[in-house]
Amino acid sequence: MNRRRFLRHLQQSPLLALAAQMAGQQPKKALATAKDALDVFDFLPLAEKNVQSQHWAYLMGGSDDDGTVRANANAHAQWQIRARRQVDVDQIDTSITLFGQRHAYPILVAPAAAHQAFHAEGEVATARGAKARGAQMILSTNASLQVREVAPAFGGPLWYQLYTQAEFEVSKRLVGAAEQAGCTVLAITVDSATGSNRVTANRGGVKTEQRCRACHGLTQADYYKEHGMFEGIDPAMAKAGGRAVTWTLVERLRALTKMKIVIKGIMTAEDAANCLRNGADGIVVSNHGGRSENSLQGTMEALPEIVETINGRIPVLIDGGFRRGTDVFKALAIGASAICIGRPYIWGLSAFGAEGVERVLELMQTEFATTMKLAGTISTRHISPLHVRRRMM
Repeated sequence: MNRRRFLRHLQQSPLLALAAQMAGQQPKKALATAKDALDVFDFLPLAEKNVQSQHWAYLMGGSDDDGTVRANANAHAQWQIRARRQVDVDQIDTSITLFGQRHAYPILVAPAAAHQAFHAEGEVATARGAKARGAQMILSTNASLQVREVAPAFGGPLWYQLYTQAEFEVSKRLVGAAEQAGCTVLAITVDSATGSNRVTANRGGVKTEQRCRACHGLTQADYYKEHGMFEGIDPAMAKAGGRAVTWTLVERLRALTKMKIVIKGIMTAEDAANCLRNGADGIVVSNHGGRSENSLQGTMEALPEIVETINGRIPVLIDGGFRRGTDVFKALAIGASAICIGRPYIWGLSAFGAEGVERVLELMQTEFATTMKLAGTISTRHISPLHVRRRMM
C-alpha cells in the first residue's frame, strides 16, 4: 500500500476516527520513531497499520454501541482543575506507595489479554517498557506468555489479574503459578458474570484462514492452548467462570495465597462497602474499559461515591479512558490512590514494541508532573478535592 492510499485508509478508519474524536483532534500521519510522539494519540495511525483488523476491532471496541467506552473518555472532561499559584514547585514528589511498595508515579499498566496479538514479543516487550519507566505491570490471565516468562523482563514483582475459572482447580493452578513467579497482588475481576455484546469486535470478524498463536484458534480449547498461563492445564478444563464471583469464591482464593487481594470491577458505593466488609485489601474502579455492561457510566463518574465510602481505609485504583496526565491528576484529586492505563500502552506496543510502551508512559508521567506544578502541588499527598470542581453544565 503506497503512502497516499495508506493515509486515505487512515482517514476512512471508523475506529481511528472515533479515537481521534475522543481526543478532540484529527487523525495524524504515522510516526517515524516512538520519540516523535507528542501525546499518546500520535501512536494510533501506525498502531492500526501494524495490527490485524480483527485484533484492532477487539482492542478499540466495547459493549453494544461502544457507548461506555466513550463515557469513560468523556467523563474526564466533566472535571476542571482548580490551579493554585505562588507555590514553590521546583522540586515535586510524584511518587505513591501501594501495599508497602513505592512507585515513582501513580500510573500503572493495566492487564490486557494477548499482547502477541499486537507485537511479536508480547508481554515481554510490555514488561521492558514498563520497567524502563518504573511503572507497575499487572499481568492478565489471558496473557500470551506465562508469568514466569514475563517476570524476568520486568525485573520486579508483577501483579496478577485473575479471571476465575469454572473449574476451581484451574483457578488454583493459575494463582499458584503467579505466586511462584513472585507476584505480590492478586486482582480478581468481578465484572464479567456473563459475556457482553461486543458488536465492534464481532464486526471485525474472526481470523480463520490461519492459526493465530497470539490470540485464538478455531475452538475454545485452541484459545487456551495458545495462552501461556494455561500451560500444563487440560484445555478442556479451562473455561472462564461465566458467573458471578461471590465472596465465598473470593474466600476460597484468599486461602490459597499470601498475595494481597484487590477486587477489580467496582462501580458503586454499595459494592465498595461490601469490599470493606469482606476484607479486600484494595479495589479497582472499573467497567472493563467499557467492555462489560453498557451502563453509559464512566469510571470517573462512579469514583466520588466510592471514595466517600472507602474513606481512605484501603487503596482505590481506577481505570477507564485515561489518556493524559491531567486525567491522572483529576482522579487523584477526587481521591483515587492510583490509575491504570490500558489501550494507550497497547497503542505504543503495537507501533514500536517496548520503546512504544516506554514512550506512552513517559508522556503521561511528564504530563502529570507538569500538571502538578501548574496546579501548585508539591507532592501527590498534597493533591486534594480542593484542586478540582465539576464543570458547570
